[in-house]
Amino acid sequence: MGSVLRKMRYLAAPGMVPKVSALERITPRLLLRAYRMADAGDWLEIEHDEAVRQGLGWPTRTSAAAYAHLRARTHHTVLSRPGDLLVLAAEHAGHVIGDVSLHLRTVAPATRTVEIGWLLRSAYSGRGLATEAADAMLDVAFEHAHAVLVTAVVKGWNEASSKLALRLGFRPVAQRGELTTYVLSRQDRQRALGAVLREHSGAIADPDGRSREVSGLPAVPSYARRVRGWCATTPAELRSHQSAEGTRSPRH
Repeated sequence: MGSVLRKMRYLAAPGMVPKVSALERITPRLLLRAYRMADAGDWLEIEHDEAVRQGLGWPTRTSAAAYAHLRARTHHTVLSRPGDLLVLAAEHAGHVIGDVSLHLRTVAPATRTVEIGWLLRSAYSGRGLATEAADAMLDVAFEHAHAVLVTAVVKGWNEASSKLALRLGFRPVAQRGELTTYVLSRQDRQRALGAVLREHSGAIADPDGRSREVSGLPAVPSYARRVRGWCATTPAELRSHQSAEGTRSPRH
């Protein structure tokens, strides 16, 4: 009876128009996409990663429970009503190495809020891949879900996630027990992106306040061009690019 009432309340709640679906998204080194049951082998590696389990507070699951967890994740593909969860697997060089997620909290346009989450296998840490995936998911949050605020909740001892949140422009606003809540507004995001573009474009300020280009540096960084163009890149082209570049991809 309780589950029926919850479903009725869910269906009665106002939804976003348009809804956000789990379309494939490509960054310089990652393919972000919906989970598939064919990812079971990689998912077991994630489930068996002690650092991931500790960071997220997951229990140690049997293989059957891990498969059930993966199956549930394959259904989190749409943001429409409060409580909806969108999860995109992060594929690198043909393997799923983690994921990023958005949890829709409120849908009113003036206060729309989503909570972002991320996880990454410890074997791939230190390469900027979590930053790359989370940064792309923030684009989904602000440009597709039209969020006003994005929050992130991090356990206080999880230094890597805390540093990632700060690197993305989040600000700590509250702490309850071991949990710290970070917030990123649309304005914060725009300022952070502007700072990145200025840093990489070679623009510096003249005494009169105008900007000028530093000799020998491009006006638009190659990374910015690649990020702007990822929508036109196919998964096959990404994999081909990864094979050609190997470990030469830039760190972000």
